[in-house]
Amino acid sequence: MGRARGATNDITDRRTHQRAGRPGAWRLAAAAMFAVLVALLCSAVATTPAAGRAGGSGVASVAGFVAEDRRRLSAETERVRSERAALGPGGAASPARPAPSASASPTPSPPAPAPTPEAPAPVPVPDADDPRLRRAELAAQVGLTAVRGPAVTVELDDAARETRGRPLPAGIRSPGPNDLVVHQQDVQAVVNALWAGGAEAMAIMNHRVTPRTAVRCVGNTLLLEGRVYSPPFRISAIGDQTALRGALDGDPGVQLYRDYVAAYGLGYRVVADADLLLPAHSGDPLTGTGPGTG
Repeated sequence: MGRARGATNDITDRRTHQRAGRPGAWRLAAAAMFAVLVALLCSAVATTPAAGRAGGSGVASVAGFVAEDRRRLSAETERVRSERAALGPGGAASPARPAPSASASPTPSPPAPAPTPEAPAPVPVPDADDPRLRRAELAAQVGLTAVRGPAVTVELDDAARETRGRPLPAGIRSPGPNDLVVHQQDVQAVVNALWAGGAEAMAIMNHRVTPRTAVRCVGNTLLLEGRVYSPPFRISAIGDQTALRGALDGDPGVQLYRDYVAAYGLGYRVVADADLLLPAHSGDPLTGTGPGTG
């Protein structure tokens, strides 16, 4: 037993010495793999171009290739995004907007103009073809609206009683009753002369004259549209005063009446008014009848 145990210990020591004195198989395999890896790296260094002349060592690594591919992909993606943004939402290219210059200073805005007073609203010019204007003109012409302006008033009166017995000029016969009163034709002569002188509107005894107004005398009274008036009779006309006076002086009928004025003392007076108001017709314009306002 002692021999056997001693032999066993000798064998064990011998095996242990052999393991420590020579390398194992795994170490040989690791050395071989390391030699292959070194050879591969040297081959990559010999066949790969430099990463860049300005970049440094010129030795490219796998990580460098990956980083370069990522940079290229990022640049391409950004270019595609820029082109899509330039096309706009409708597919058409949006107009390029110039970038502001860093060196150009902002142009100061001009000062606001001082407020000016509001101009008065323009006065509208009436249209000659406006039917409302035409109706107003016709209404004034037929006496349906009141009119005012410069005027001439003629007053006719019968001969005064105190003048009827006075001596007559040579060659003048003694008057009869009809020679001493105002007649219908005398009033008509004055009215016609004023119209001929350019009268724009007329009134007899403050009653507006219309195209249907009729002048009638009954004895020495005036019958005008249903009303009776006693002398003196007043006829007023708006218009150019000089023209109206000239028409009175040149009318034969008015001149005949003025001869009777000189011979028998009838009344005749012409008065100018700077601003006279003639009323509108107060009756029916179709029939020419109605109450007067005098």
